Amino acid sequence: MFKEHPRGLQVLFLTEMWERFSYYGMRAILVLFMTAAVASGGLGIDSANATAIYGLYTFGVYAMALPGGWVADRIMGQKRSVLIGGILIALGNFSLAVPGMPTFYLGLVLVIFGTGMLKPNVSAIVGELYPEGGARRDAGFSIFYMGINVGAVLGQFICAWVGEKIDWHLGFLAAGIGMTLGVIQFMSRGKWLGDAGTIKGEEASENMISKAKRQFLMGIGVTVVIVIGLVLYYQAAGSFNIVSFAEGTGFILLAVAILYFIAIIIFACKDGDERKRVGMITILFLGAIVFFGGFEQAGSSMNLFARDFTDRVVFGWEVPTGWLQNINPLFIVTLAPVIGALWVKLGDKNPSIPVKFGLGLILLGAGFFVLAWGSMFVEAGKVNPMWLIVTYFFHTVGELCLSPVGLSSITKLSPQRLVGQMMGTWFMGAALGNLIAGLVAGYIESFPQYLLFAVVGGFVAVTGLIFVLLYKPIKSLATDIN
Repeated sequence: MFKEHPRGLQVLFLTEMWERFSYYGMRAILVLFMTAAVASGGLGIDSANATAIYGLYTFGVYAMALPGGWVADRIMGQKRSVLIGGILIALGNFSLAVPGMPTFYLGLVLVIFGTGMLKPNVSAIVGELYPEGGARRDAGFSIFYMGINVGAVLGQFICAWVGEKIDWHLGFLAAGIGMTLGVIQFMSRGKWLGDAGTIKGEEASENMISKAKRQFLMGIGVTVVIVIGLVLYYQAAGSFNIVSFAEGTGFILLAVAILYFIAIIIFACKDGDERKRVGMITILFLGAIVFFGGFEQAGSSMNLFARDFTDRVVFGWEVPTGWLQNINPLFIVTLAPVIGALWVKLGDKNPSIPVKFGLGLILLGAGFFVLAWGSMFVEAGKVNPMWLIVTYFFHTVGELCLSPVGLSSITKLSPQRLVGQMMGTWFMGAALGNLIAGLVAGYIESFPQYLLFAVVGGFVAVTGLIFVLLYKPIKSLATDIN
C-alpha cells in the first residue's frame, strides 16, 4: 500500500489513525459516561446539561483548528505542532481517566487544544510530501484518509467495550494509550518526514517569527480578559447554567461570522465576481451549520437512543452502545468509491454545488424521518437496531454528497489571497453545527423521541429543498466557476 509513496506517509497514516482512535473512542462514551448514574461510575448529569457540555466540547475541537493552523504556519511549524498536539490529547484522556470533576473538565480542555494543534496540521504535512501534486498526491491522501476510518472503527470498538463493560475511566485510559502509541511512533520515525512540516521562506525569518509570537501573546491576553470577564459576570449573576452559556456562545459566534462575511464582501473583495463568490461561500457556510447540526447528533441524541431504546442483545450478549457508532465509518469505506465513481460517470450531467448540498441535506433529513418512525414503537419495548442502521445509511450518503463538495468548492470559490480564511469558515460552520447538535439533543428527555427527530429531519430537509429549488440563482453566484 505504501510502496510507491514517501516513507513519511506511513508516519502520518499511523499518527492520524491513533488520533482518530482516541477522538472517536472517547466520543463514543462521553455522553454515556456523563449521563450514567453515579452508582455505576458515571457523573449523573441530566441529558440537557450533558449534551450541552458535549456540544461545547465538539465545538471547541473544530474551532481550535483555526488558531492551531495559524500557530503552526507562523511560529513552530506543522511537525512540532502535531507532536505537541498529540501529547496534549494523550494527557487530556489520561486526565479523563482520573475520577473527579476537575480532572474531567481539564481533560476536555486539553483534548480540545491538542486536537486543534494536530488535526489541521497533519493533513498539511501530507500535502508537502508531494510537491509535484498530481494523481500520486491524490492516491496518498486516499491512503491517509483510510487511516481516519480505521482509527475510528478500532477506537469505537475498543474504548466503547472497555468503558461500558469494565469501567468508564478505563475507556478514556484506552483512548489515551492509543494516542500515546501515535506520539511514540511519530517521535521515533519523524525523520522520515524530512523538512516537510517546517516553516520555510520569509516566514522562517527571526523577525517574522518574533512578530507572530507577539501577536500570539496579544491573542492570549485578549482571551484571558474575556474569560475573566465571563467569570466576574457569572459571579455577579450568582448562577451559571451550561445550557444558557452554550446557547449564548452559539448566537454570538453566528452573529460574528455573519458580520465577518459582510466585512469581507464590502472591504476585502476587489470586484463584483469576488463578492458574488464570497456570497455563495456564505450560503454554503449556513448550509454546513444546518447539516452538521443534524449529522453530529450521532454522538449525542442518537447515542442515547441506542442506549435506552434499541435492542442490542445478540446471542444473549448486549452489544456496547458505542459500537453502533461504527456504522457510519463502515458505510463511508463501502460507499465513498461508489459515490465518487457516480460523479465521474455523470460527466457533464454532474449536479451543481447547490444541488449536491441540497441532496446531502435532504438525505440527512430522510434519515431522521426513519428514526422518528422507529421511535414511535419504543412504548412497546426496545426497537430493532435496523432503524439506526438505515438512518446511518442515509446520513452517510448525505455526508458524501455534501462534505467533500463543500471543502472543494470553497477552495475554488475563494479569492486566492483569502483561501486560508475561507477554509477557516468551513471549520467554524462545522463547529457551530456541533454546538447546535449538542443543544438540540438536550431535548431528548423533555420531548417524545419521534417528535424531536421529526422536527430535526423536517428542518434539515426543508433547508435542502431550498438549496435545490434555488440552485440557479445560487449557482449564478459562482460566475464562471463550476
